[in-house]
Amino acid sequence: MPARASLPRKARSTLRFVLGDQLSRRVSSLVDVDPEHDVVLLVEVRDEATYVRHHKQKIAFLFAAMRHFAAELEAEGITIDYVRLTEAGNTGSFTGELERAVARHRPQRVVVTEPGEWRVWEMMQDWRETLPVPLEIRSDNRFLCPREDFARWAEGRQHLRMETFYRGMRRRTGLLMDGAEPAGGRWNFDPDNRKRLPKTHRPPDRIGFQPDALTREVIALVEQEFGDHFGDLTAFSWPVTRADALAALKHFVVGCLPTFGDYQDAMKTGAPFLYHALLSPALNTGLLTAEEVCWAAERAYREGAAPLNCVEGFIRQVLGWREYVRGVYWARMPGYRETNALQARRALPWFYWSGETKLNCIAQVVSDTRAHAYAHHIQRLMVTGNFALIAGLDPVQVEAWYLIVFADAYEWVELPNVHGMVLWADGGVMGSKPYAASGAYIDRMSDYCAACAYDVKVKSGPDACPFNYLYWNFLIENEDRLAGNQRMAMPYRTLRGLGDKRRDEIRRDAAFFLEALSSEPGPLHQGDHTASAR
Repeated sequence: MPARASLPRKARSTLRFVLGDQLSRRVSSLVDVDPEHDVVLLVEVRDEATYVRHHKQKIAFLFAAMRHFAAELEAEGITIDYVRLTEAGNTGSFTGELERAVARHRPQRVVVTEPGEWRVWEMMQDWRETLPVPLEIRSDNRFLCPREDFARWAEGRQHLRMETFYRGMRRRTGLLMDGAEPAGGRWNFDPDNRKRLPKTHRPPDRIGFQPDALTREVIALVEQEFGDHFGDLTAFSWPVTRADALAALKHFVVGCLPTFGDYQDAMKTGAPFLYHALLSPALNTGLLTAEEVCWAAERAYREGAAPLNCVEGFIRQVLGWREYVRGVYWARMPGYRETNALQARRALPWFYWSGETKLNCIAQVVSDTRAHAYAHHIQRLMVTGNFALIAGLDPVQVEAWYLIVFADAYEWVELPNVHGMVLWADGGVMGSKPYAASGAYIDRMSDYCAACAYDVKVKSGPDACPFNYLYWNFLIENEDRLAGNQRMAMPYRTLRGLGDKRRDEIRRDAAFFLEALSSEPGPLHQGDHTASAR
């Protein structure tokens, strides 16, 4: 990257402002870049690292990927204006750095790609009014369903069901289609993808990327500037270049996709990745596109290298779920985050930060998340998410935690997933029922319960798995809101058959457990750096 003094001082035709999660050479703001007359602006700003106190690995991943991307553009002969975090004069905000760049380069216009988050969208509306030159906001062409198309699909619908949307996207793209029919005669192979990992099964070794000198420089910067944020940088091995992201995609398709579907819901101690793709940070940052990822999986099926249930399960997560949650976000914002259909108010327990709890499943997931800024979808939904749901945790606090701790978390993907899918705080806009479960589900899909201080087979008393009585207590507390839901008919029939004595026992156990939860660090953690992560 050029030093600031070496940047040409002549007026520029176009200033192209590329955000840190738009690192694609094909992103709409760069498709017509003119190396002779344009300048591309990338900025590291403190506001974006601290609007929530992101996991240290996420900050390092973004800054490293940005610096590598800028170097690749510069190698093409494109003029780059790159503002580093600690550069003198850095205002710390997108707005401040864009205004400074406009003053430096005197462009005729500014071009940006629409952002992923509502708060940045609001900034861009302000830029239209405050910048001394025209601002052009282009659609984000890295997604397969433009925001406007989803809005038309969602208009007039009270409930936005992913399966309906997903089938439409299959038809639209031709992915896994045999003419007008879905490959294999079925749209969804989810029932085939719920196998528990055998005790003797050894998951595959996963590819990692040794940080180069530029990435090591960023890691040191993050430790210095954001050392009090949640997370550990020791195991950092994310792909921070386009080439490495493509290598990660190939590794997944060849080595993991053929078994991904079978065990996509499984969990295992000491194996946080299993067969999962680990591509979402690269996807959400632009190093990969949804289109190329889906077609790579499709080719594996067509060439006989991966079975249909595995390929369909993966494509559904990208073409279906990922595109769908982005659509829900933009269709329902800004009011979407304000709902709290179940009136959950309890503070987030401290063990979501420390991992120190007798609940072994939560301890395992939090520990893995601290180390890797990652947990797979079932860990997020059915362990930390399920507990948050049945314990009645405040959606605002839970959503902040999910946004902080994962390398792939941006509000457009995090908020609908947590608010709608995990917590049912939207009252059923996304999900037809809450994803509440007792400890039996975690026991069936993991080995966590075997090493837990609680007994998953015990239903009441101090030795019982808290997920068991919290699940039934959740049904009792929300009976007025949920008993009429057809998909909840069976558990409510069971609840009605328990009798008053058993219901009182459930309420007593739940109250005792929940009253003991603390949202503050204990004596061992006073002054712990993670205390400032909230």
